[in-house]
Amino acid sequence: MTSATGSRVLSLDEAAAYRPHQVVDLSRELAAAKHQIAWFKRQIFGQKSERRIVDGADGQMSLGEAITQDQVVSPPPPTERPVAAHTRRQTSKKPDTGDDSLPFFDDSRVPVEVIELCAPEAEGLAPEEFEIIGHKDSYRLAQRPGSYVVLNYRRPVIKIKATRVIVSPSAPVGVIEGSRVDVSFVAGLLIDKFAYHLPFYRQHQRLADGGITVSRPWLTQIGQQGIALLEPIYEAQFESIRASRVKAMDETPIKAGRAGPGKLKAAYFWPVYGELDEVCFPFFESRRIGHVEQALGLTPVERGVLLTDGYTAYEHYTEKTGLAHAQCWAHTRRKLFEARDVEPEAAARGLDFIGGLYAVEERIRAQKLSAAGKLDYRLMHAKPIVEQFFAWINQQFEAQGLLPSNPMTKALAYARERRFGLEVYLTDPDVPIDTNHLERALRAIPMGRKNWMFCWTELGAKHVGIMQSLIVTCRLHQIDPYDYLVDVLQRVGQHPASRAHELTPRLWKQLFADNPLRSPLHTITAQ
Repeated sequence: MTSATGSRVLSLDEAAAYRPHQVVDLSRELAAAKHQIAWFKRQIFGQKSERRIVDGADGQMSLGEAITQDQVVSPPPPTERPVAAHTRRQTSKKPDTGDDSLPFFDDSRVPVEVIELCAPEAEGLAPEEFEIIGHKDSYRLAQRPGSYVVLNYRRPVIKIKATRVIVSPSAPVGVIEGSRVDVSFVAGLLIDKFAYHLPFYRQHQRLADGGITVSRPWLTQIGQQGIALLEPIYEAQFESIRASRVKAMDETPIKAGRAGPGKLKAAYFWPVYGELDEVCFPFFESRRIGHVEQALGLTPVERGVLLTDGYTAYEHYTEKTGLAHAQCWAHTRRKLFEARDVEPEAAARGLDFIGGLYAVEERIRAQKLSAAGKLDYRLMHAKPIVEQFFAWINQQFEAQGLLPSNPMTKALAYARERRFGLEVYLTDPDVPIDTNHLERALRAIPMGRKNWMFCWTELGAKHVGIMQSLIVTCRLHQIDPYDYLVDVLQRVGQHPASRAHELTPRLWKQLFADNPLRSPLHTITAQ
């Protein structure tokens, strides 16, 4: 049948035959739309955590037991942690006195100013008419606007009478030659910028409010010169990470450098985490495969393992160097988590399997097993769950009940394609189950992006990577980044270049943390 306009109009029989195809297409579009809406709701209102640890037994099968589709993995038993019995001491503070003498600060690091109060009952009395038998202390936390100090080195000008020569001692040499900044200011400037994400222009405003008149470009120059002093330490730390047998690597975006008027280039940090709890943030201008080689080099470590999220660049690198490529179970879990709105029952089943694996890791940590004990425990308790998980995935594909575009299908395919990498941790006790330790370490970059947003130049991005490498590693080793920077900024100029590795946070804690170099301001404050 043809309409007046020349277009063909379907007959009733043809329309009825075409309707099932329309239903299938619309159902597919509806499922995809529901998945997208659910994802947006989670981003705005929902719980972001994907953590799922299932309690119960390990699900280990006896010999000869077959895997069937109806077989349910028994969840591992709940983790038990022994807690030592103790009695709690009563505080000496009496509720009826109003005294708040319990200190909430470290008095060896926080300056305390004492304000003496007089008892009204003693007013008008002579000193011999009353006796002070003790004191009660009440503490209040106070703050001065812009806690800046100017150090005035008053140098005497003297005349030697015998020779009539006039002399005066030289001013102390600062860490930045020819500059009027003390090392404490350089360290504080860098800590505020990179640990607390306070941009230089905000620090400039705070300086002005505190009565300090300097230019904003001057702050940038001080920051750049301070970071240049620290670069050899960063390089030494990166060499230590490259020598690690087990490394984790990821990439996170950053805008750095101008691409044109009003536009910035999209670039990346490629954070690398070593087995000695050290992390570095090398900067590269793209996400090309070759950057992995530039960062890690082509000299493989014996029995080396690279743990990643499965990006193809890492696959190419491990094939080229012969390293084992371990992959992350948390990313596999994330795919299933995102599919639960479309296929809730299947997604829940897959998440239960992975939750069982994390329960095994939780018990390993609680029992503080050695490397050999961890390996045996994983093979005995985690390996059967992994085998059941992939058998279940194969059964889901054999059922042919899911469309290729279905998020659940994509999640299952993601896991099956990465099976070999996901099983690496079962046979190597030094390999973590996921890259979460690296994900936690690299949070400093996205947190900073929310404050300073971008880097004007590639050099600025490189400096961000240097500072975050040292500060984050300090946090990993429970080191105060300010104390560390004050020390190494003074020490690095006199330290042999061949021993720069001794100034990395990990070794600095062992060698210098007990007696660090201080700023003159520290001595004045302590008096």
